[in-house]
This record gives sequence, C-alpha cells and structure tokens, in this order.
Amino acid sequence: MKLFHGVYWVRIFKFLPFLLILGSCESKQTHQAGTEPVSHKLWNEVLINSVNVSGSVNYQGLKENPQILLDYLELLRTSRPNDARWDEKERLAYWINLYNAFTLKLIIDHYPLKSIKDIGSTIQIPFINSPWDIETIDFGNEKISLNYVEHQILRSFGEPRIHFAINCASISCPNLRNEAYVAAKIDAQLADQAQRFLKDSTKNIITSEALYLSRIFQWFSGDFDVHQTLHENLSIWSGVSINNSATTQFMDYDWSLNEQSRP
Repeated sequence: MKLFHGVYWVRIFKFLPFLLILGSCESKQTHQAGTEPVSHKLWNEVLINSVNVSGSVNYQGLKENPQILLDYLELLRTSRPNDARWDEKERLAYWINLYNAFTLKLIIDHYPLKSIKDIGSTIQIPFINSPWDIETIDFGNEKISLNYVEHQILRSFGEPRIHFAINCASISCPNLRNEAYVAAKIDAQLADQAQRFLKDSTKNIITSEALYLSRIFQWFSGDFDVHQTLHENLSIWSGVSINNSATTQFMDYDWSLNEQSRP
C-alpha cells in the first residue's frame, strides 16, 4: 500500500510541470480571445488630451508622454474580441478604436515626419512597401497590420460608415474623433462622423446637382453602393436631396500629417 502511494505521487510530480504549463496556456488563451468587452476609457483620455475638435493631433506631446496610449494598446492586445461574448457593436467599436490607436502609435514611432506615407520609404522589411502593411499589432499568436484590420475585419461588418471613423493620420482623411467609439452610442457616433465629413468643404462639396467627393468614395465605391445607391446614401448622410443625374468628380487627396500647429 505504501509502495502504491509512493508510485502514485511520483507520477503526479512527474507530470506536474506539464499540467502547470497547460493551465498557463489555457489561461492566456482565455484572456486573449475569451474576455468580456473592454472599457475604452484610456483611449478616451488619450483623445481628449491629444486631439482637438478639428481632429488635429498633438503628435509631439503624445510622443513625449505616450504611457496612457501604451497602456490602452496593451489592453487591446490582451483582449481580442470573442464572437460568443461580444455583440456586433462592441466588436465594431473595439476594431475602430484599435485601428486609430495603432495608427497614432505608428506615427509617434517615426515622428517627426510630414506624412504617414514617408514611413514607407524607410521600411526595411522584405515585401512591405506601405506603412499600412507593417504587422505591428501583436496578439501573441498572431501579428496583423492596419490593412488587415481595415480590409479583412472592419469592411466585413458591411457598415460603410467605418470609412468615416478610421483615420489615416492625414489632412484629407475624415477627422479623428476626439472621443472613443463605444457600443452604446456607436450608431449615433457614425452618423455624426458621416455628417461632419460630408459637410467639410475641404473634403466634400455636395449639392443636388453636383458632387465633389473625397477619393475615399472612389477607392471603396463597392462599399457605398450595396443596399442603396451612393446617391441615396449620400442624401441620407448629408441631408441634401441628390438627383440621380448629379455629376460626380473626385477631389485631390492631401496626405500631409494631420498635426496640430507647433509653437
């Protein structure tokens, strides 16, 4: 009987390290892909401190004091949405905020610069020619890029107004909203973003007879012409009744950094 107990405990101790490792892995996986929806309070704080009402960003100040942004990015990194626990609006808010937060991180990592596109000229990674293709978003078992977030995740929601919410750190982009997107009011936030973008005459000029539109509507034309035509969507979002015969032209796109003026 004593021998049986001795053999039993030897076997337990023999496999104990394996059990501990397995438990640790399960815990990590649960934290990364099975967590409850996260709070975006940290991101809200970053935006309030670093982005003005016009959507211009204080990149210099953010580079000098990045800790709140870094804490928020770590929260996102360890809290990837789980479809079983997060509803659609919670997932949408998470991915929009993540895209915008990692864009700011990309800029301050290379700051000072005149345009986000300047980052591409300094990339020393094989087969990577664009800053949006750098796999800077690290979930531990997977690294993804901003392009992956936009084209493979956000566009799959079938919500064309995401193009007014994500920001490419450039003058001609829709303004970076200086508050976090949250599930409870994301529909109202997207509607407001669409209206602001379409009423900004530096980015769009809309009348019933003629449209001078951002290149965004050209680049992602398929996203804006699914359930309704582009004209119908623009009429709803802008409040302008647009004739089907309205002419369309696309405006030049300014890739200059959306930076606040430095003293």
